Amino acid sequence: MSKELQPLFDLSRVNGLSSHLSVINQEAIKGNGLTNVDILSVDQFDLDSIDYIFNRAREMRAMVQTIGGVDLLKGRVLACLFYEPSTRTSSSFISAMERLGGSVIPITSGVNFSSVSKGESLGDTIRTLEQYSDVIVLRHPEVGSAATAASYASVPVINAGDGP
Repeated sequence: MSKELQPLFDLSRVNGLSSHLSVINQEAIKGNGLTNVDILSVDQFDLDSIDYIFNRAREMRAMVQTIGGVDLLKGRVLACLFYEPSTRTSSSFISAMERLGGSVIPITSGVNFSSVSKGESLGDTIRTLEQYSDVIVLRHPEVGSAATAASYASVPVINAGDGP
């Protein structure tokens, strides 16, 4: 029997989030493998699905440790878009993608060397990156920016932190 996950904060206050928030349960994960699902909040997941995801992560880690790497994501591209400095979060996404055989577009220098530094909007940046990638991981200083990005994207968006 699963316990209901309590929200970390009031999601109704985040503009635009509700229209992009898919409730994810274990059956949904087994059914489609999270294909084309934005991951914007932990509140999307019930406890059973979180347990399922962690078990799958342990299996993947064991494969990588035993074999040294796998090609589960060969041919897939992750755009890692970080508007804020990050070591652990960006490195974990990049490492996971590469160890699973995928490739990464790393924009992790606080976007100082991207078109954002010339005034490009979040929407324009997302629309550009989705042309080159299968998924976008976003860290941004504004609350609700991941939901905003998801509203522009035709590929899944993963929230790696938004807000202060």
